[in-house]
Amino acid sequence: MKTISTTQFNILLAEHSGMCFGVRQAITATEKLLAREPATILGELAHNPKVKSRLAQQGARSGELSGTTASTNKVVITAHGASDRDRATWKEAGYQIMDTTCPLVRVAHRKLASLVAEGYFPVIIGKAGHIEVRGLMGDFPGAQVVLSAEDIRNIPNKKRIGIISQTTQPITKVRQLVEEIRTQRPESHVMFQDTVCQPTKDRQRALDELCRASDVVIAIGGKNSNNTKQLAGTARTHGCAAYHIEGAHELQQSWFQGVGVVGVTAGTSTLDECVDTVIARLKEMACALATEGGHQRSCWSDVSSKKATVQQ
Repeated sequence: MKTISTTQFNILLAEHSGMCFGVRQAITATEKLLAREPATILGELAHNPKVKSRLAQQGARSGELSGTTASTNKVVITAHGASDRDRATWKEAGYQIMDTTCPLVRVAHRKLASLVAEGYFPVIIGKAGHIEVRGLMGDFPGAQVVLSAEDIRNIPNKKRIGIISQTTQPITKVRQLVEEIRTQRPESHVMFQDTVCQPTKDRQRALDELCRASDVVIAIGGKNSNNTKQLAGTARTHGCAAYHIEGAHELQQSWFQGVGVVGVTAGTSTLDECVDTVIARLKEMACALATEGGHQRSCWSDVSSKKATVQQ
């Protein structure tokens, strides 16, 4: 974990944060395609306004996965994935598909299909309406989506219940819901396939470490980024003040008055440059607070550390 010491507060950057490999690969592949020809992205390649703007400048058009027409011959399926039914619809309509589905999302699709093939009633732990969840449900529209203990009552009484999860759900919450399903459906055989991706687990573990050392946590990511919302929410459950921001312009100096340690993390669609800008702005705020307090010495220094320990 990187530690930046300032005269006013220390800044800790989570060991695992920011853009995951699946989203990064999808953006790289799409930019290579756009360098050759225009294309329509079916949904948001990343829940990040800067990414969307950058791709638009390179010739990307916007479309919806649930639609059937696009203004370009090439269409792009995002890292969040899609159902085989949706892929077939676009192919039959005469479009060429570039599929950037994250490999770990593909695993979730395969495990769900396998459970259904084995006779299990499909349950998806995730956010109803999220593009990844819609893709998972596309080939199994009868699947039940669960995100709270109250949702479990909607699961029909079946002898066999098969559960997977949206890849970006907190694994602790997922396991709690699986146990609650077993409690509420004692007569059913419940099979759980863990499809929470490793980058999400790494980020949640790093966030736990960050929260133990921080007074305030800044979670950077698009306002419609579900995993960034979860990072901020989890930090609050750990007792930290937490703020979900898209960029440095949203930071408020009043958040850091009297604060000893500021933790910084970022969602899986957040560009490195966004994190760098937030860190730079935090340094500026530390200097401003130091000036108000009459401190004259150097405002900050960078220190590398593997642990979330801070010298104050």
